[in-house]
Amino acid sequence: MFSLKVLTGGLLGWSLGTNDAANIFGTAVSSQMVRWKTAVTLIAIFTTIGAVIGGSEGLETYSKLSNQTLDTASTICLAAALAVTAMTLLRLPVSTSQAVVGAIIGVSLAQNGIFEWSKLYKVVLCWVGTPVGAAILSMIFYPLLARLIRRLNLHFFTYDYLMRTLLIIAGIYGAYALGANNVANVTGVFYKAGAFGKVGLENSKFAALLFGGITISAGAVTFSKTIMMSVGKSIVKLDSFSAFIAVLSEAVVVHIYSLIGVPVSTSQAVVGAIPGIGIIKGMKTVSFSSLFKIMIGWIMTPIVGLVIAYTLLGI
Repeated sequence: MFSLKVLTGGLLGWSLGTNDAANIFGTAVSSQMVRWKTAVTLIAIFTTIGAVIGGSEGLETYSKLSNQTLDTASTICLAAALAVTAMTLLRLPVSTSQAVVGAIIGVSLAQNGIFEWSKLYKVVLCWVGTPVGAAILSMIFYPLLARLIRRLNLHFFTYDYLMRTLLIIAGIYGAYALGANNVANVTGVFYKAGAFGKVGLENSKFAALLFGGITISAGAVTFSKTIMMSVGKSIVKLDSFSAFIAVLSEAVVVHIYSLIGVPVSTSQAVVGAIPGIGIIKGMKTVSFSSLFKIMIGWIMTPIVGLVIAYTLLGI
């Protein structure tokens, strides 16, 4: 039976959608290569499709970390949402996946429950592998595809049309990967708690995936424009081809981890892809202060999620 406590997962999904939509279409929209309405429509459709078709592996991963009840699942999602909000206010890079895992650990510790620490190494390795993998892919994709496009010897207007098309295709793929990979952050713990029906049944799994996909899409549709414009202009200052490479690299990495069954961060993937492009282009853009800030954000996010969850359950 559906419980209102699942709405805390919906809140987390909405928050995830408002922020992560910028990682997919931020540059394209802010540079007016793609209209915002077109971008969010594509995100809404393909994020939901990705969640339903490709999100089951992530559900299984989260369900193996620890046992959950509706109360603890609600606490985990609320703690993760608060952690994401706190890190955002501090202007530190944030990963919803890390916040959720930290909250799961916090709840387990508060209950003196069982947490499968042996499963955690797989998740942590994937967190590290996300930006590294995106950087490597961008360094491979950029010269290969740049060489191919140069050989076409396109007129300026034809090139402009091609870039718009490629940004849309990459965005569609990115939206699919976002849904497939991150839906487990929204409903993984509730699925384990039986909020959508008996664990293991296809109907309950489908309901969990559909609910998660819809809530992420709702965040993109209702409140992503400001964030998308801000991120696209102030953080991801790339030409159209570089933006295409960044989104493509991000989408491939995130999709790979959805197949493995580990939810990761699209923000971390983008952060990895952009320096990879900078290295190929010979740009001296490495800022050690920025890298330090990013590392602090990645370390602090699961810790903050853990502390908040532990505290909430104690209250």
